Amino acid sequence: MISGTITDASGRTLSGQTTEAFYNSLRHAEALCFGLNCALGPDELRQYVQELSRIAECYVTAHPNAGLPNAFGEYDLDADTMAAQIREWAESGFLNIVGGCCGTTPEHIAAMSRAVAGLPPRKLPELPVACRLSGPEPLTIGDDSLFVNVGERTNVTGSAKFKRLIKEEKYSEALDVARQQVESGAQIIDINMDEGCSTPKRRWCVSST
Repeated sequence: MISGTITDASGRTLSGQTTEAFYNSLRHAEALCFGLNCALGPDELRQYVQELSRIAECYVTAHPNAGLPNAFGEYDLDADTMAAQIREWAESGFLNIVGGCCGTTPEHIAAMSRAVAGLPPRKLPELPVACRLSGPEPLTIGDDSLFVNVGERTNVTGSAKFKRLIKEEKYSEALDVARQQVESGAQIIDINMDEGCSTPKRRWCVSST
């Protein structure tokens, strides 16, 4: 079971990913269910749960807060109002599992349980086979995709500059090579370190921290 948090109205996780990018980055785990929880109430979280229900090949979970915190850090959304909103989610086919996060009480959970009783669970979508990648944004490459721009300058074999920066352990400058390609329109960055470097393990450790 995997769950993430959309932190605010930007619609992104704390690491800056959209809902679809977040899902793409972890779909290889083949989780039983994938969901969103915390930070937002049902009003604010709805659109992101809807998006997840469209793209997830597994069950979808949702655990919203009881609204947004007030000036005292408390939550004011009552159980019946929240349950009515969750029922609409279930009627729209967004949910397989639902619960509550910050501010919810046993009364909230009981009201939500009654609200969705008897409603059919979300059906798993049949999605076309595609290459689904992610950074902060998703990238889907399918049969109908046209040109895909792959940046290849981060290559110790093909770029003398990048090779020199890696050998001199100037990793920030090497990272700038990748950034420049992204700014020029690259959708994917191909990083090739496959050369007889003197200390490849150390280079990978340094570059990953």
